[in-house]
Formats: sequence, C-alpha cells, structure tokens
Amino acid sequence: MLRQRVITALVLAALLLPTLWVTSPWPFMVFTLAMISAAAWEWARLNGQSQAAAVGGAVVVAAAGAWTASSDWRVGESLWLWWVAVGAWVFGGAWALRGGPIAWGRWPAGLRAWLGLALLWVGWWALAQARVIGVNFLLSTLCIVFAADIAAYFGGRAFGRRKLAPTISPGKSWEGVWSGWAGVLVLAIFWLVLDAKMATDSPSVFTLLRQRHGAVWMALTVLALASLSVVGDLFESMVKRCAGAKDSSRLLPGHGGVLDRIDALLPVLPCAMALASL
Repeated sequence: MLRQRVITALVLAALLLPTLWVTSPWPFMVFTLAMISAAAWEWARLNGQSQAAAVGGAVVVAAAGAWTASSDWRVGESLWLWWVAVGAWVFGGAWALRGGPIAWGRWPAGLRAWLGLALLWVGWWALAQARVIGVNFLLSTLCIVFAADIAAYFGGRAFGRRKLAPTISPGKSWEGVWSGWAGVLVLAIFWLVLDAKMATDSPSVFTLLRQRHGAVWMALTVLALASLSVVGDLFESMVKRCAGAKDSSRLLPGHGGVLDRIDALLPVLPCAMALASL
C-alpha cells in the first residue's frame, strides 16, 4: 500500500509541478479540470447515479469549466460567486453534517448529484483563479489544508479523546482540530518570514491578509480556513458513509479517489478567494 501511495504521488507531482512553473495558467487549468471532472464522476456514483449519468456529470463539469475559462470571467467578477460558496459551505455544510448520513440519504438523488457538481465547479474555478493571482498565493492556500490535515493527524493520535463527529468519521477528534489550528498558525508565521526574505511572483494569502487587515485578522481568517477544511473532509466522509463506500473510487492507487484528495480543498479555495478579494 505504501509503495502504491508513493508511486501515485510521484506520478501526480511529475504531471502537476511543470504546469505551475510555466508562464501561462492554461496547462494548470487543463490538468486540474481533468482531475475535477474525474471527481465529478466519483461524486455522481456515490450519490446513486448510474454509470452513464456519472460520466455525464463529469462531462458537465468539464464543459462548465471550459466555458468559464474561455469566457474570460475575471477574479473580481467572481466575487459574488465566492461568497455564495462560502455561505453554502458554512450554513449548508453545518446543516447537512448535523443531519448526518441518514438525513443525507433522504435527499433526492438528483439534487445531491447536481449540488456536488456545482460545488466541484466552483472549487475548480477558485483553484484556477488562485493560480492566476500567482503560484505563491496558490501554494500558500493549498498548504493551509495540508498543514491542518497533517497536524490534526498527529495531534489526534497523540491527544485525541473527544470525538468530533462519531457518526460520520469516528477517527476525528476535537484535539485533532485544535492541533490543526496550531499547525496552520505555525505555517502562517513561516510563510510571512519567507515572503519577507524572498522574491515571489505574488504575495501569499498570509501576507495579503496581514497587509490589508492586520495580523489579528490574518490569524483569525487562517483559523477559519482550517476549520472549513474540516467541514469539507467531514462532508465527503458523510457522503461515503451514506453510500457504504470506503473510498470515492480507485482511480488513484493507494490513495482512493480524486475526491478523497481534494475534499478539504473545496470549501477552502472559494473562501480564500473571497477573503483575498475584500
């Protein structure tokens, strides 16, 4: 299993990293749109759609992404979309998680499928627009999720006592969440120092927030982004538990599916774009 995970990670890195360092954002956008379309296929299957309908869902997301990108819909023009997505994740996500897998399964299958496709499309567009702002901004936003996840894993294993959502993801604890918060604050300090000492193509999300609103606001928003990453993770876990599935698919050997790897990013990316656009 570990060997598979490493090989898959290396292959993905070999495909993704070159797209980050070319001047044009288009290679990155094309590669990530292909991945998000695969996640749309997984989402539709998890929510009771037939194989044909799942493929159709992937095509819909790919077409929506291609149309959005080709229409030259700029960052500032998407501000309303980011805040709609934030509201959907904060209020809708909390409501869905409170109901749990049983309540989720009572929603009409078609509604669940289309909701997921919309969230995936918005998440991808936020990812693409973060790349337009700059690689440093994009990587710093992604690393909030990675740092929160890694710190939560080790903090939860070491100190975890109180379960966060036992009916959805029994392995997660409140101590893990707090460890994730500590991890992203350490990351923010590290990145602020890095920005001050190195020339980058764009300010990081940490520097941008601190320059515009101050250190306290930056710290609070970073904690909010880390919390949203937990919501995204729990939301996908709830959907999988409702479907009786361990992974979203087997597209990524050793890792499960694409959705398993991007679930925490889906709420964080539009929220980061909303905050950066203030």
